[in-house]
Parts: sequence; structure tokens; C-alpha cells
Amino acid sequence: MRKLRLTAAIVLFVLLVSGCKSYFESLLRNNDVAERYAGAMEFYNKGKYRKAAVLFESMLFLSQGTKYEDSVQFYNAMSNYRYGDYFVAEANFSKFLEVFPRSPMAEEARFLRIKCLYQGTYRWELDQVPTQKAMATIAEFMYDNPNSEYYDVCKAMLDEFQERLDRKAYEGAKLYYTMKDYKSSHYALKSVLRENSDNRYREEILYYTALSSYKYAFNSVREKQKERYMTFIDDYYNFIGEYPKVSGRRELDHMFVRAQKYVGLKADLDSAQVAASEFIEKEGVTPRSAKELKADRRSTKRAIKEAKKAVSEAEKRSSIASKVNEEISGNQKQNQKRRARREREEAMKIYEQAKAKEKEKEKGKDSPEKNK
Repeated sequence: MRKLRLTAAIVLFVLLVSGCKSYFESLLRNNDVAERYAGAMEFYNKGKYRKAAVLFESMLFLSQGTKYEDSVQFYNAMSNYRYGDYFVAEANFSKFLEVFPRSPMAEEARFLRIKCLYQGTYRWELDQVPTQKAMATIAEFMYDNPNSEYYDVCKAMLDEFQERLDRKAYEGAKLYYTMKDYKSSHYALKSVLRENSDNRYREEILYYTALSSYKYAFNSVREKQKERYMTFIDDYYNFIGEYPKVSGRRELDHMFVRAQKYVGLKADLDSAQVAASEFIEKEGVTPRSAKELKADRRSTKRAIKEAKKAVSEAEKRSSIASKVNEEISGNQKQNQKRRARREREEAMKIYEQAKAKEKEKEKGKDSPEKNK
């Protein structure tokens, strides 16, 4: 009894599967645009986006010049978007907007294209060319659609992208400080603010600019220390002028008092600077000998070489990893293309078979007339 029930269940399942398959194939054979469109929408509404994409793609030529043309192109892109093929979906949305720029679905298509571009961007450590492309597309959309319901979402995306670019610029300049190349660090950090004064990491940039100029002066020969300490004092005032109450100021105050004493500058001190001066008076500041300076410079050079070596090794590893990732992503894209090609070929085979059958039927109908 149990075996009979199990057999009946299997047969029922097979019939259902074959029924669904035959329905999909019958839609591909059907040349009626309205019926095929209705079936494609049925698959789309049920969440079967891959089959819906195959059906909509098979209708691109058939639907030309009909009332379904714009809907077929739009839902072809939507089907690809729904099952996560953002690369193909973005291309399809672009094509739709090129052909139907005034369609009622154009605004939604432009926003969904932006979301596809968003999915194609990378973390701040990696290449930001896709990020810049997405930002340009978002800015154009916001300019053309200031009252759009998607405006706030686009604004949030733009904000996130700008933060990525700001951090990449800041971290790239700070890398020189980590390598103890304080001269390059000072120049690179200042360049970041010259290019974008509204960088979100402005406080950190000004802080490390001051640290870099102090350490560069501290490790310099005596003949050039005075001039370089003056540069630090300028950087110090730039920092505390904008951020007078931050946790990192205490360290800079101590550096400022030392630089002030070395330069011989007399100025009115605020409470934080007075506290730093009193601390240094208690601690005592001993002048550094020429031997100590040379030893520091030698150790700094060694540290820079080691850091550069470590960075080059890290770059090699990251390049290998990026190549592997590119190969993997390339393979994934190729697999997706192959899958789509196979589905198209299968659809075309079914379509050709259906046509051949129709021709055979027509020949069968015509043959009795010829015999007569």
C-alpha cells in the first residue's frame, strides 16, 4: 500500500514538472505576442525570473511595433535584475532608456540602473572607477528629477560614495606617515586638502600634517631644524584653530612647546599650552647630540626601506588576489553568458521544431489538393 502511494506521488510530481516544462515550451513556440507576454508576466509574478527573462528576451524582435514593445524591454531588464545579474540588467536598462526615454517607466528604469551600478562598486581600498561612474549617473538623475521619490535614496548613495573617495585619499596619504617618510607624508596630506577641502577626514588630515612636519623637523640636521619647526608651528595653529578641543591636542601641545623653545618664539599661551609647558619643565628637555640625530636618521632610513619592502610585498599579494578575483568574476560572467546562450539556443530549437511541425502540417493539407 505504501509503495503504491509513493509511486503515485512520484508519478504526480513528474506529471506536474513535465506540465510546467511543456507550458514554458509551448509559450516559446507560441507566436501570439499577447499570449507569450501574458505567460512571461505569469512567470515573473511567481518569482521565476530566469524563465521570465528567457521569454521576454525571445519577444524582443516579435514585439517590435506593438503595444508590448516597451513593456517587454523593461521587464526583460527587471527579470535579470531580480535574479541578481546586475551587469546584464544595467545594460538592458540603458538600452530601454535609449529607446524609450519618455516612457512612464523611464524614471524607475533610471533608478534601477543606478542600483545595478551600485552593486558593481567596490570597497574604498579597491578601484573606485565604478564608484565615480555611479556618482555621475546619480548626480544626473538627481538634477533631472528633483521631486522624485527616489531622491533621498540617491542622496544617501552619493553620500556613501563620497565617504569612500574621501577615505581612500586620506588613507593613501597617511600611508607615508606609517612608513615614517614624514616629508612625503606632509606633502601628500596637504595635497588631499588642496584637492578637496571638504574631505570628511579633515580633522585627521590636519592632525597628521602637524605630526609629520614636527617629526620631519625633529629628525633634520640642526641647520634646517629652525625653518622646519616654524612649518610645524603653522600646521599646529591650523589644527587647533579648527579643532581646539580634541583628544589629540595634548600631544601636539607638548610638541609646540618644544618647538617654541627651540625657535625662540615668544607668544601668549592658552591654558592647554601652559599645562604642556609646565609638564615639560618638570620632565626636562635635553638637547640631542649629533650622534643621536645620525643614529635616528639611520634607523628611520632602515624603517622606510623595511616599510617599502612590506608595502611592495603586500601590493604583489593584492595584485595576485585581484587577478584571482578578476578570473573568478570573469568565469562567473562567462558562465552566466553561457547559461543565457544555452537557454536561447534551447528556445530557438523549440521554436524551429514548432515551425517545422507547422510546415509539415501545411504540406499534409496541401498534398490531397495536389493529387486531385
